[in-house]
Amino acid sequence: QAQLVESGGGLVQAGGSLRLSCAASRSIPSMLTTGWYRQAPGKERELVARITSGGSTDYADSVKGRFTISRDMAKNTVYLRMNSLKSEDTAVYYCKTGFGGRVVWGQGTQVTVSS
Repeated sequence: QAQLVESGGGLVQAGGSLRLSCAASRSIPSMLTTGWYRQAPGKERELVARITSGGSTDYADSVKGRFTISRDMAKNTVYLRMNSLKSEDTAVYYCKTGFGGRVVWGQGTQVTVSS
């Protein structure tokens, strides 16, 4: 079964850091384009960062310079390093990928930044 499992969320003070992980099951090919999204209460889900199959990355303007997306091909895992966290970064963070016409979402991990 194709699954993505996020981990690493939690409660952190403003200015702190967290690293989120998105681990893909064995049925998901490695090196796929994968994105991190977030959804805050009452808001639409938005793209935060994305890494392509070729390793190119792009970020939402609101997180540029603070967040870094990376991958470990051997572990088929994508990471999101979040530094200088702000209260407005509070949200449920999801990873998403797609292959063979399928879109796969993880279950989400909560990030709460206290001011």
